[in-house]
Amino acid sequence: MDPARILRVAWMGVVDYAAALELQNALVAARTRDAVGDILLLLEHPHVYTLGRGADERFITRPTPEIPIHRVSRGGQVTYHGPGQLVGYPIIRLEGVERDVLRYLRKLEAAIIASLGRLGIEAARRAGMTGVWVGPRKIASIGVGIRRWTTLHGFALNVATDLAYFDAIVPCGIAGCQMTSIAREGRPDATVIDVAKLAAGAFAEEFGYSATEIVAADRLWSLLESAGGGCEARK
Repeated sequence: MDPARILRVAWMGVVDYAAALELQNALVAARTRDAVGDILLLLEHPHVYTLGRGADERFITRPTPEIPIHRVSRGGQVTYHGPGQLVGYPIIRLEGVERDVLRYLRKLEAAIIASLGRLGIEAARRAGMTGVWVGPRKIASIGVGIRRWTTLHGFALNVATDLAYFDAIVPCGIAGCQMTSIAREGRPDATVIDVAKLAAGAFAEEFGYSATEIVAADRLWSLLESAGGGCEARK
């Protein structure tokens, strides 16, 4: 473990999807030129459906005009984000042996599985698929992007999500996929912020950081501005 490796963790609250994407792009640009260190953004989104870069729009089976749809540069098919779901966007640079996309995906899964374990929920991977399951039910989706070995996009873990919103899509393009949540799996007392704290610790441990530094949203904006990466998403 590198004693100099510190992960900054920012709890952003509820952030519009387009604004969060703009923030990620600005942070990736700053990270690739070493103007900022590794950062984990943790947040919630208002209702939104997202499609990966090669996703089939037919997997949105019942479009709803009130819910926006974004096609973005992550891997994977279609998923839903909304209140009660913890979204994590790691903006980290992969170095050395870590420059392996599959290795990165497996470590994200491991961090989520460890977080759920601390809540007494036994979760696992499923062979040949990306994400995390509790028995036959999927509880977390993962879709990542990598630019010059700096990561963006990330994971979505259902905490107290209204799972009915998944009924309008074929989640992750998996026919018959049944989604679940931490609340449905026996921990309705767990809040998104509770799970965010667990996820931050598990992520730092899995990726070998020596310490975490909690960064308030306002300070994150200041860091970005001082790095020369202005971002309209703050407005």
